Amino acid sequence: MRERIPHEIVASLLAGATAFIGGNALHLPPWAIFISWAGTFLLGGPSLTNAKRLWLAMPAGSAFALVIVLIEEHFGTALGEGRFARNLMQALVILVLNSALMYAGRLKLLALVPGMFFGFASFFATFFGGFGYDPGNAWAAWVSVVAMNALGPVFAYLSLRLTFPVREEVSQAASPVPQSRTGETVSPEPS
Repeated sequence: MRERIPHEIVASLLAGATAFIGGNALHLPPWAIFISWAGTFLLGGPSLTNAKRLWLAMPAGSAFALVIVLIEEHFGTALGEGRFARNLMQALVILVLNSALMYAGRLKLLALVPGMFFGFASFFATFFGGFGYDPGNAWAAWVSVVAMNALGPVFAYLSLRLTFPVREEVSQAASPVPQSRTGETVSPEPS
């Protein structure tokens, strides 16, 4: 396939467009699109199958991260007020919920564990970075990051589709493998 418009140009234009998605009153995390956009190509490229895998895994990972934050907000001082006690509580919560996330990956619907970690990390960056339509609100961060992560596979698809690819026909003269008139491969003659 030959691109009429170079992929680098199309992808860069789409990347620039994310500023208008994130740079509005909702203060959405535009970089969350890039996480799932890259994840789409790590899966082999844009396809409905790959998009569905990410669309299932990433919100699940973000949900595990949301639960960690909610538990921390409500029970963070259960072991004491000191820094060590709070860190210990946080470590225990992460141990349990991270293990649950990884075990959830044994379910067919959530088998894309790296995708869950993309959502997991995206949620923390959104929440602790103060992004979302209500900064500091864990639920608002979850809704915001899920919406933005969902756009990544769409941007991946557009980044290829908007190159307006055309099929190149390979002429037999340019073909490195000799072919007969019927199109069958012919063994080269010994010299």
